[in-house]
Parts: sequence; structure tokens; C-alpha cells
Amino acid sequence: MEIAGYISSVLVGVALGLIGGGGSILTVPVLVYLFSVDTVLATAYSLFIVGTTSAVGSVSYFKKDLVNIKTAIVFGIPSIIAVFLTRAYIVPAIPNEIFSIGNFVATKSMFLMTLFAVLMIVAAFSMIKKSTVESEDKNIQGKQKFNYPFILVEGTVVGILTGLVGAGGGFLIIPALVVLSKLPMKEAIGTSLVIIAAKSLIGFFGEGGDAYIDWLFLLLVSGFAIVGIFLGILLSKKIDGNKLKPAFGWFVLVMGIYILLKETIFR
Repeated sequence: MEIAGYISSVLVGVALGLIGGGGSILTVPVLVYLFSVDTVLATAYSLFIVGTTSAVGSVSYFKKDLVNIKTAIVFGIPSIIAVFLTRAYIVPAIPNEIFSIGNFVATKSMFLMTLFAVLMIVAAFSMIKKSTVESEDKNIQGKQKFNYPFILVEGTVVGILTGLVGAGGGFLIIPALVVLSKLPMKEAIGTSLVIIAAKSLIGFFGEGGDAYIDWLFLLLVSGFAIVGIFLGILLSKKIDGNKLKPAFGWFVLVMGIYILLKETIFR
């Protein structure tokens, strides 16, 4: 199972580098089901893995001048604050046993994995469905304008979700940057990676509970994911990531439904 876990870690990086968003959605299931990491700890580990992988992946976009710093700051600040507060206060406040009905006990782990499964299903549909973002991208003209109220709300929601389940939220951030911030698609992907890196790493290190972190394991998994993102970036030069996104979306959908059923009905 560990070998499958390391291979899957590479694939997470490949997906992130190839399609720009959605790849990190698989990190927590890989940690929980293949490496048998506790769910709450897996969401923390995922923040580090997703953060470091995104940071490395953003370097090539910086070199090509495809990162909009102003947008990263405007969108990133509410997102970073939200993920920091979520990891510091909301996650610790969730009781280990939320409620029970007869023999059924809803635990903190079940709640987080169920929420994660729902997020995977939403992400899958966003990848499968032909988005209007591409057409929006082609119509971008003139000076960039910020829709500050929507950016504030979107950044906060993405930050809370990232804090709860450890996913980067690229599938939410990229459309928001194109539609709300009027960025070209490639620039939106590069800017998204910077935002994901910042909020994920700040959320991870802001927890302060590093005593339980297995750093050797964490760095090893992160290393495999980083190798994957380099492979993904290389493949993106030969393969159109947008054509692969629906197929990847169907895979994520199946995984999301499987996790949802496993955590609620077939426990």
C-alpha cells in the first residue's frame, strides 16, 4: 500500500502541473487510505504537501511572468486569514464524537472525510462540465478590475475549506481569478499556485502542533509530489491539459462517491 501511496503522490503532482487545479484534491485520500494516516493529521500533512508542491510549481510561472502579484495579494489575504483561523480554532473545536443515533456514531474523522468527499464531487463536476471560463478568458480586454466583495467572499470560503480538509482549492480559485479578476487563463493558473502555496503553508505552520509531525515521511511524500509536478509541467507542453480535465474529473467523481459511501453507509 505504501508503494501505491508514493506512486499516487507523483500522480497528484502530475495532475497539479498538467491541469493547474484539482490535483491536490487526491492528497488526503492518498494519506488516509494508502498510508493509514489519521484523518485530522492527514489534513495537516496535506497542507504542507500541497503548499510545497504548489510553491515549486509556481517558479516556472514566475520565470514566464505569469503570476499577478497584486491579484495574489488581494485574493490571498482573506484566504490566508481564513485558513489560519480555521486550523487554529475551528478544527480543534470540532468534538471527536459529534452525535450518535443508536449504534451510529458520527465522529470528527467521519465529518471531515464526508465533507472532503462532497468537495471532491463538486470539484469533479467543475472539471467535467464545459466551463464558461475559457470563453471568458478570450474576452478579457483592457485594464484589470477587481470585484472586491466577491473576491473577499470567495477567498474566505476557499480558505475555510482548505483549513478543514487540506485541499488547495485550485478548481475554485482559477475560475474566480478569470471571472472576478479578469486574468488570462495561464496567468490565473500561475497566480493560483502562489495563493495555494501561501495559504497552505501558513495554515500548516500556524497550527503550532509540530510535535506529532513525522517530518521524514512528510518530506518524502512531498518530494514525490514535487517530482510529479515537474513531470506535469513537461507533459503540459505536449498535451492539452484541458482535454484531460474531464477524464480526470470522472476519476475524482468516482473516488468522491466511494469515500462518501465508505464513510457514511459502509463503515
